[in-house]
Amino acid sequence: MNGCEAAFDTMRKILTRVLDALNVYAHKSLMVDWITADAHVPYPDALSQMEQCVADLISGNGNERIWLLEHPSLYTAGTSADINDLVDPDRFPVYQSQRGGQYTYHGPGQRIAYAMLDLNARGKDVRKYVWKLEEWVIRTLAVFDVVGERRSDRVGVWVVRHDKPLNALGQHPEDKIAAIGVRLRKWIGFHGVSINVNPDLEHYSAIVPCGIAEHGVTSLHDLGRDISMSQLDNVLREQFHQVFETALQPPSVR
Repeated sequence: MNGCEAAFDTMRKILTRVLDALNVYAHKSLMVDWITADAHVPYPDALSQMEQCVADLISGNGNERIWLLEHPSLYTAGTSADINDLVDPDRFPVYQSQRGGQYTYHGPGQRIAYAMLDLNARGKDVRKYVWKLEEWVIRTLAVFDVVGERRSDRVGVWVVRHDKPLNALGQHPEDKIAAIGVRLRKWIGFHGVSINVNPDLEHYSAIVPCGIAEHGVTSLHDLGRDISMSQLDNVLREQFHQVFETALQPPSVR
């Protein structure tokens, strides 16, 4: 490398650090309201309140929001839902959802974290946004000694079940512990993530969760971690700051 190339490389590195610092500052300057519901929230009410928050963000009259809640038992159908995956349509109410994905279950014992975030300020990159939602869940689970993993061919966060017998392929089974579904409107993200703390896992039997029949579902309780919602909420808040309010990037785009 000659002198000019070395000088250019040094300047490039300095500029990268400056941009990263500005990125962190911009994130920290955003006001995020944290709200925790103290009662089960009906799904139509949740949709209505998310819509209002998104409208306020688009108009410039609102803050970003993380809304932590539980729903009564119900199923939601994402934009890619296949009616054949609704095995028992009379089990619980079924709602059409604007989020991506297929059928999923929500109910008591499952923590919903609806994230209304402004990607105009945080970066207009859907793939990076979903990666950060996954990372948020994975880091939260790690605090409770649960290894959550991504899979390139299926959405969500997965746990390898070394405690279960090998499957027909001679592999350890994998169960889903967290679901992710998002929608964007004018680069405002809404919907979010759900983490199974201690729901009734049998309630998933009325659907093919997320259209994936060959894998199961699990929960923190099922994995031997008996924690409260408030414990989980505290960690979610800590890890949100680590993931969303720094210059953290997916490995492939660093």
